[in-house]
Amino acid sequence: MLPALAGTSLVYGMGMLDNGMTMSYDQLMIDSEIVHMIRRVLKGMPVDSHTLAVDVIKDVGPVGNFLTQKHTSKYMRTELSQAELIDRKNMAQWKADGSLSMEDRAHKKAAKHFEEYEVTPVDPEIVKAIHQIIENAEAETDVDL
Repeated sequence: MLPALAGTSLVYGMGMLDNGMTMSYDQLMIDSEIVHMIRRVLKGMPVDSHTLAVDVIKDVGPVGNFLTQKHTSKYMRTELSQAELIDRKNMAQWKADGSLSMEDRAHKKAAKHFEEYEVTPVDPEIVKAIHQIIENAEAETDVDL
């Protein structure tokens, strides 16, 4: 969060473990979710009479229930970050759903990405150009790359 608030445009180390010596796709899923939450915070929230719900506050009054208001329902779904891996259910529901840890959910999400991923073939002309660059570099340095 601090680098993002400082204005950086790069998040380094997503998915890395062991000081960057190991890459974990499960950790990448977790880090990605955290980055989405940070980006939501950086987006900010408009503050005006509508988003402040001034009319709703007047209608509900000091002892009313805001959770039943359409305004609350609408904005809590769009203004809060929607996590996939962070489970916000109560303990009973979490246990009923299989007691999956965040790591378990991240592993399932990473596996799903691999199952659904479709390789986009690289244009043969691009491959040829890359090989030519390597051959030129090898010729200049007399070193096999």
